[in-house]
Amino acid sequence: MPKLTRAEVAQFARNPLAFVADRWTPSPRALRRATLAAVVMSVLIIVTGGAVRLTGSGLGCDTWPKCTDDSLLATPEQGLHGAIEFGNRMLTYVLSAAVGWAIIAVRSLKPRRVGLTRLAWVQFWIVFSNAILGGITVWAGLNPWTVAGHFLTANALLAVAVVTWHRATKEGDAAPKPRVPRPVRKLSWALMAASVAVIVFGTTVTGSGKHAGDSSDVPRMPWDWTVAAHVHAIAAWLVCALAVAMWLVLRVVDAPDDTRARARDLLVVLLLQGGIGYVQYFTDVPELLVAAHMLGSSLMWIAVIRLALSLRERTDGRPAIPAQSDSELSPV
Repeated sequence: MPKLTRAEVAQFARNPLAFVADRWTPSPRALRRATLAAVVMSVLIIVTGGAVRLTGSGLGCDTWPKCTDDSLLATPEQGLHGAIEFGNRMLTYVLSAAVGWAIIAVRSLKPRRVGLTRLAWVQFWIVFSNAILGGITVWAGLNPWTVAGHFLTANALLAVAVVTWHRATKEGDAAPKPRVPRPVRKLSWALMAASVAVIVFGTTVTGSGKHAGDSSDVPRMPWDWTVAAHVHAIAAWLVCALAVAMWLVLRVVDAPDDTRARARDLLVVLLLQGGIGYVQYFTDVPELLVAAHMLGSSLMWIAVIRLALSLRERTDGRPAIPAQSDSELSPV
């Protein structure tokens, strides 16, 4: 590995991202993996966060940023609950690494894609803010409103990660051009708004339901969880109706094959998600099905966003600097 000159060390100290970008251009495969890793970790942090609540480990670490007043790590006295909560905190660092990888890969593209780089940085700031919100949630004794905010912020991260992945691998930076008529695009926005409503109403079900997140006396949202579940189900049926309408309309307007495939994927996810939701409701919300429903919520959100993005195209006529193959990367 060649030694760095004093000027290179100074450049690295001033701006390490620019230093790496000057010496590396990611291949399409490397870019795809980097941005997809952020998506996968965003889903994983949502599901494992749900596992913390479902196992009653929400206060396994009773303070933040330390696990106890005297220890940064979980202690044997905190048992399994402490290990689960501390493990979920450690996954935040893995998530941060994945987002950091995406930032480096996007920043190293040539020509530089400023808008895409900003999207990648938005992920970093969402992770940072949600880590603080998670700490506030612990300090507040798992207040259901902060728990809901923590979950919704994680879904915001997932949305930005999906858009970044799509923009990096399938779009350029030119102005977007529609691939379907305007009424179809409006229907897509209605579908997305209804999906947001489903996710928000879902937090009211968990915020008033039996899985409080800890075995202690945790405050709950001030309404009956069955009423919240019915409201959540109504919103879910609205999403299903809009998804079916979208699938039919796309066939009528002869939309591109990939767009129709995204609509079909959404219908499959909604069918599975709805089945899990009703089974868990009528079986007294067992933990395993609740976890599966949370995973399904993330997959539904991804499917809705991908469908909306497939209704447009963005080209870029600027010549790109050829990427280095993954086997030819020069050492830094």
